[in-house]
Amino acid sequence: MPLAFLAVISLGTALLALPISHAGPGSAPWITALFTAVSATCVTGLTVVDTPSYWSTFGQVVILALFQFGGFGIMAGATLLGLLVSNRMRLGARLLAQAETRSLDLGDVMAVLRLIIITTLLVEVLLTIVLTLRFHFAYDQPFGLALWNGFFHGVSAFNNAGFSTYSDSMTRFAGDALVLGPVMLAVLLGGLGFPVLLELRREPWQWSRWSVHTKITLLGSAFLLVGGALAIAAYEWTNPATLGPMDTGERVLNALFLSVNTRSSGFNTLDMRMLEPETLALNYGLMFIGGGSASTAGGIRLTTFFLLGFVVWAEVRAQRDTIAFRRRIPVEVQRQALTIALFGVGTVAIGTLALLSVTDHPLVLVVFEVISASATVGLSTGIIPELPPSGQLILTVLMYTGRVGTVTVVTALALRGRNIPFRYPEERPIVG
Repeated sequence: MPLAFLAVISLGTALLALPISHAGPGSAPWITALFTAVSATCVTGLTVVDTPSYWSTFGQVVILALFQFGGFGIMAGATLLGLLVSNRMRLGARLLAQAETRSLDLGDVMAVLRLIIITTLLVEVLLTIVLTLRFHFAYDQPFGLALWNGFFHGVSAFNNAGFSTYSDSMTRFAGDALVLGPVMLAVLLGGLGFPVLLELRREPWQWSRWSVHTKITLLGSAFLLVGGALAIAAYEWTNPATLGPMDTGERVLNALFLSVNTRSSGFNTLDMRMLEPETLALNYGLMFIGGGSASTAGGIRLTTFFLLGFVVWAEVRAQRDTIAFRRRIPVEVQRQALTIALFGVGTVAIGTLALLSVTDHPLVLVVFEVISASATVGLSTGIIPELPPSGQLILTVLMYTGRVGTVTVVTALALRGRNIPFRYPEERPIVG
């Protein structure tokens, strides 16, 4: 999987470095082409240049193709290609797909892959239609331009890519619920994960029959969405640079929009650099947690975060087993969650130290950019174009690591399957 991502990124970089991809004379610098290709393929959304003015129509099509491919996932694409060629799946491919999709058994893999195609096309087409009509009739855009903008944002939203054909992202639509609402819905669907969507299709409204994974994802998403929106509204309600000038309905709408996109997509309607320090700190946590497993979102994932919460709760209550929704969580799953969480913390820590060593920007902004890159969120305080090439390379590595690192670690853990035929003597170190 990492090599496949590198191949796509290399191709995208080469295409974006062509003069035809650049809106101005000449071609884009290689660092700009590389950063953009990595951001698009890893469905992050961070940029070093203004997408609509810097890249030509051809360049924007390349970017769209890259984040569409990244949204599908290298694993899903490779598996589907293998099916088209041989009409069968090797056991190794099935196991790898199972690790990526978190399927309950090997038979679910094909259903998940079919659902990926159907759901992606359906959501993207519907959102394209809604946005195209809105852009054409409400904003007097020529139909061709409205169709392109609607299609670009439809694909970008569902794939949680965060790229926009507008220089201000979605700021100009801050008061338009008919634009922000459908975009939020698409981002939420893309961030749930296909195994959850598959289970909801099979067992709609059957709470008692849903898996622990689906319950954690749905309840966790609702909790972070509502809780994040309430906290953002509380901190920014009177901020004259963000929600302050808006009416009550617009404040609520934009607080919800930021709460949704902080964990996943990267679209914004507010100036991130003008947020209150408390809101920035809140966004650190939301970005780090991210969305659902096997989704187009990033972060350490909802299940990882809330499973660790169940572990802590069991320890506080002195319970031998970790229980979630009347189901016992295996020890190996707990260890995988802890591994992923520590992997994420370590990545952010190392990335922050590395970026601080090459820039004079304050810590609060550097940490924001590092978490956004490593969690493949795409929100930015606007300092990326001001970074030196070494700083942009650091963020490039973080985006790549954030996209493929977690899946690679989980796959390695899932396929490890090695039993040691002996146990060492037990000893209890002092903790705390």
